Amino acid sequence: MGGARWPRIAGFRVVASWPEGGYARPPRPIGPWAQLAGVLGVLLILAGTGVVGAVFLFQQHAPQPSAGAAGAIASAGHGPSLRRSMPVSVDIPAIGVTSKLLHLGLNADGTIQVPSLVTSAGEAAWYKYSATPGQIGASVIEGHVDSDQGPAVFYRLGALRPGDAIDVTLADGVTAIFRVTGVREYTKSEFPSKAIYGSTDYAALRLITCGGVFDYTTGHYLSSTVVFASLTTSRPAGPA
Repeated sequence: MGGARWPRIAGFRVVASWPEGGYARPPRPIGPWAQLAGVLGVLLILAGTGVVGAVFLFQQHAPQPSAGAAGAIASAGHGPSLRRSMPVSVDIPAIGVTSKLLHLGLNADGTIQVPSLVTSAGEAAWYKYSATPGQIGASVIEGHVDSDQGPAVFYRLGALRPGDAIDVTLADGVTAIFRVTGVREYTKSEFPSKAIYGSTDYAALRLITCGGVFDYTTGHYLSSTVVFASLTTSRPAGPA
């Protein structure tokens, strides 16, 4: 998720030429105004190089799921479950994510609300009409991959692999511990809504962000990255 709208830089070409004889004419004496203009020109070039570097940095592509990470989209068994409790935060050590969880619902047109790109690009959100993490059913957490300021909360989501841990802290103090079973990319025209939002007979977790190619014409990504995980255990609330 996230519609970065940065300008594309197609590339640069620097052309240098020398006289056919191999030697240049001796330079004419340079006056003070010409020297000042030369210094300013160098400074402008250096400043421009910095801007170009920043643009290329922001245009680095987020990690995409590998074929080896596809894994399974469902748990092999029923597994453990937890009582209903609102999620407070999510931690994903393998990709360095720690975020409090917003609680979002639906827009007026029936689409799922997403965090604000302006104020909450660094925060993930739990879809409040899904199961709470650890309940039997599919719990859904979403986040942006980037914004016009650079990488967002789920920028590295596609780098997860089966077996990685996802910890969700609940309002009752319990931490639900999930393990990734698969990481996949779907084009948005073929997004498997039923498999992701549909009911399950085990405690499932889905993490969703944007992925694939960015369409500069529409300002949107053409695909979605989805992480499938299941509850394996939990950590009880610590002392108050």
